[in-house]
Amino acid sequence: MDNQLDYEINKELGECYLFMGDFDKAEEYYRKAASANSKSAAPFMGLATVAVQRAELDKALVLYQKAATIEETDKTLCGIGLVHMEKGEHTEAFDYFTRALEKSSGNLVALNCMVREAYQTNQVDKTISMLESALEASEEKEAVRVTLAGCLIFLGRQSEAREHLEIVLGSNPANPNAKELFESMAA
Repeated sequence: MDNQLDYEINKELGECYLFMGDFDKAEEYYRKAASANSKSAAPFMGLATVAVQRAELDKALVLYQKAATIEETDKTLCGIGLVHMEKGEHTEAFDYFTRALEKSSGNLVALNCMVREAYQTNQVDKTISMLESALEASEEKEAVRVTLAGCLIFLGRQSEAREHLEIVLGSNPANPNAKELFESMAA
């Protein structure tokens, strides 16, 4: 069988078994895919996901790093950040989420995790430019705008936060998060 076809079939089977929660079979097929095409990051990402599901964080970190050496993408960097976050290594996690967002400002997983880690590491001020970039790139503009407003409130920049919240509430007056933040500023 052609190596590329072998790779594609095994990768797809790995994804299917992962989705079904059969981690042993997923791992088996991802390993076959990796041996058929060692120049693709995808099987290593799959293997890392299996390791995370099994709570094998050190193994997952090595696999995400391997994937990142093959192809450094927002997803590989986000995976590394997620492992660091799970291990309580907040500064490292923040740095990887930031790097992921530099590659793709629309990565909402990286964005949400970066904001969470920013509060954990007292770096909320560093999130503003990333959130503003995400506002341009993301299809989830309302959620990003509310998150940005929350960070601005935390930093004492109420008037800027109010502008963002008024935009959200102008288009969606029922948004509970925007209403709550807006009311908290009035209190």
